[in-house]
Order: sequence, then C-alpha cells, then structure tokens
Amino acid sequence: MKRKMPALNALKAFEVAGRTGSFTRAAELLNVTQSAVSRQVRQLESQLGEALLLRHHHHLELSAAGRTLLQALQQSFDRIELTVRGIQEKSHRNRLRINAPPTFSSRWLMPRLGRLRDALPELELSLSTRLDDALEESGVLDCAIRFGNGEWEGVDNRLLMNERHIAVCAPALLARQTGRDAIDLNQFTLLHVLANPDQRYLTWQHWLKAAGIENVDTRGGYEFDLLDHAIRAAIDGLGVTIADQHMIARELAEGQLVQVLNVHVDGHQSYWLVTRSTQQDLPHIALFREWLQQEIWLSGRAFDQS
Repeated sequence: MKRKMPALNALKAFEVAGRTGSFTRAAELLNVTQSAVSRQVRQLESQLGEALLLRHHHHLELSAAGRTLLQALQQSFDRIELTVRGIQEKSHRNRLRINAPPTFSSRWLMPRLGRLRDALPELELSLSTRLDDALEESGVLDCAIRFGNGEWEGVDNRLLMNERHIAVCAPALLARQTGRDAIDLNQFTLLHVLANPDQRYLTWQHWLKAAGIENVDTRGGYEFDLLDHAIRAAIDGLGVTIADQHMIARELAEGQLVQVLNVHVDGHQSYWLVTRSTQQDLPHIALFREWLQQEIWLSGRAFDQS
C-alpha cells in the first residue's frame, strides 16, 4: 500500500526551520538557500491545508499544528538516526558520544575518567568540547553537559550540580597580607571571566556582596574567556579569581590555591545533563547518568567534610 506522505525534503526543511525558529539558520544547516527552505515549508503547508509556521519580522513561531508535527518529526528522525548508527557501528554499541564545556571537561570530568573506566569498563567514550556542537542539531551526539539555567527546549534537562563560588589565589600571594587586620582586595589584581566579548560574569559582585565587603574597585584586572584560564592565572600568582569550588578541588587539596576568606556563594547557573527525550533510557546513557550522580554526591560529601 502506497504511503500518503509529504516529500521527505519538505518535512526535513520544516523540522529544522521549526526547531531553529529561522529560515536562514535552517538553510545553513541544510546547505541550501533560504528561499528553498521557505518554498518547501510553504508547499508542505499547502498540502496539509494548515499554517505550520507563523512568520514574524525576526523569527518564526510554531502554530498549534506546527508544534504537533514538529514533535512527531523529531521523535521519528531520532529513531531513524539511532537505527542507522546501530547498523553502521555494530562493533561500537557501547560507545557514548558526549559534548561538554571545556573547563568542565578538563577540570572535573577528565580527572575522573579512570574511575569511569573502572566502574564501567564496557563503556567507550568519545568526548568533544566544541561550544557550537549542539545536541539538538547533531545526529552524532548521545548526550551533552550544559552550563546554564536548564532553559533548552526540545530536550530533557537533568540538574547535575550548582556552582559554589569562592575567591582563591596562590598561597604566596595571600601570604603578603599576613599581619594585616583585614585583607585589602584592592591590593590584588582581580581576575575576571567573560560572559561574552563585551560583558563579564557578575561573580565578583555577588561574592563581595555575600562577604559584606565594600569599596572594592572591580573595574580593572585581567579578563579571560574561559574559567580555566582564570584559574591557571591564579595558580601562577597573577591575582585573585572567583571560581567554582567543583572545578578547583584538586588545586585546593594540593595547596596550589588557597581560599581568600571563608565565604562561598551559590552561583546563578548550574551544570545539566541534556538528552533527547527518545534516548534518555538507553542503557549506556542511563549508566553514565548514574555514574555522574554518584561522583557528584562523593564530591559534595568531600566539600561538607572539609
């Protein structure tokens, strides 16, 4: 029996445009022209007799029918990708492909990979740290670690851990303040992390407020686009930075960094495990999720005992 289905190209064009909210972005991902994507979606709408995308000046909005169709297409395409990958990789059914932020990968995940291998020797890991490697747009990734507020649509978000900010520097740098009644942060170079090229994260302001410290000029200092670079600069004695305690546990334990005042501040963003709704119960993803949760519990216990 012949299937009464719209053209696959039209369905794919709509799925990408609906997911990204942009004909331009869809055209880039599909490697076709913007007009081709728009035309295919328009033909699909004509065939269905329903508007799927509401065109606004700067973005596209899904109609009720569009949301229904998009959800069905995403689930179907995900299943197809998984099936194809399984056929292509019969010898690598236990390979887990994940993407994670660079600092999280180098400072939290990498030091624990030995324990991951001991706990799950059958699991093979492929780790990428490209910031533009989006799970929603990739048929290769199985899951991702994301830093933010859990605001990603179209995927399942599971909270892993909250940031715990402390001020740290090299021991020799802090030793210069020995004998003074109070630590004067204006005597240090402050190390900042950039949220984007024109804006810093407000971690210094939040920490100073929690510490009850006023009259510190936070306008100067060094700026870095990765927390990892700020941490390394602090280890080298350049200045004081605000860092997530989870990311510097080893340096604190080994004495490469020391805490400046006993003040910690819960960060405004967190680390999340992001999976596709159709994949979250796959055995290798479930095993990795359980291992992550165990490691986070152990690190939290170590903080409570310190």
